[in-house]
Amino acid sequence: MINRLIGGFVAILVGVSLIGPLATTVGTAASTTNATGTTCTLGTNGAPVQTGCANSALYLSSSWGSTVLNMVPGFFALGILGIGIAVTYGSLRDAGVV
Repeated sequence: MINRLIGGFVAILVGVSLIGPLATTVGTAASTTNATGTTCTLGTNGAPVQTGCANSALYLSSSWGSTVLNMVPGFFALGILGIGIAVTYGSLRDAGVV
């Protein structure tokens, strides 16, 4: 029982500590604005009109891809929540409470 609690606790700590960097990386990859806050758009030649929009390639090619990518940190957090629920339920089951 204690093995499951310790392993689950470590998995939850590692997962929670990765949510922030994951969200930052995803936000950079799916960015829609440049450093000044201007929304990036494509010109007639297929290149971004604004300067500083090099990271907006995904948003400029498909906005739905950018939207789906922005959902990744939320689903990652839901997975960590699922681990917490599974560890709690398993520990309670081992103790005979459930």
